[in-house]
Amino acid sequence: MNGMIFAAGLGTRLWPLTADRPKALVEARGKPLIQHVIERMKEAGVRRLVINVHHLAGQVEAFLRDRDYFGLDALLSDERERLLDTGGGLLKARDLFLPGLPVLAHNVDILSDVDLAALLREHAARQSRATLVVQPPVTDRVLRFDDRGALAGWENRATGERKIANARFHASMPFSFCGIQVLGPAYLREIRHRGAFSIIDEHLAQARRHDLRAFLHEGSCVDAGTPEAIARLNA
Repeated sequence: MNGMIFAAGLGTRLWPLTADRPKALVEARGKPLIQHVIERMKEAGVRRLVINVHHLAGQVEAFLRDRDYFGLDALLSDERERLLDTGGGLLKARDLFLPGLPVLAHNVDILSDVDLAALLREHAARQSRATLVVQPPVTDRVLRFDDRGALAGWENRATGERKIANARFHASMPFSFCGIQVLGPAYLREIRHRGAFSIIDEHLAQARRHDLRAFLHEGSCVDAGTPEAIARLNA
């Protein structure tokens, strides 16, 4: 099983905690964020792990090396020259994955109690192109899914901006994306965008022709990307 951790962001929202470290190494509940995610992914069966790096990348590299990469076949996808956003980061890392296997992708600043093994089982059972972990809406920016659980578009409910993937958008329901997903081999092969781009834009492009499915999670999915969130987690 492949895994990818999106850890290359500048950590702007976490300032000043990221003044001297990358956001991946900001601590919550006694561990760096990246360690929380790695341990969860390892439990779910990930063996080849790719981590993209940019801001203070050498610290992430040293952290992993000092812990023997947590016993995983771990590789770094180096974005020090150019930050590529989530979609561009996935595209750059694509050739590092074990071929023919899906990728469990996880934002480094998301802490959750999602059953990752169940997510992988459901993805395999549905033979989905991609499976996105979602929850009832918690922000104005939402993904919209039809009554079959297939992605139909994106919406900012505060501004009215919409990105419509297909005709099912108008009978769809809003959900918040949790930053955790499984991407199948066909999804990886057919990435349409190039350069730096959001993975959400790629999801919407592929949803025009294929079903990208929702995995509804009603438990905890915490965005640990601000100092206030870190303080709440540590309280």
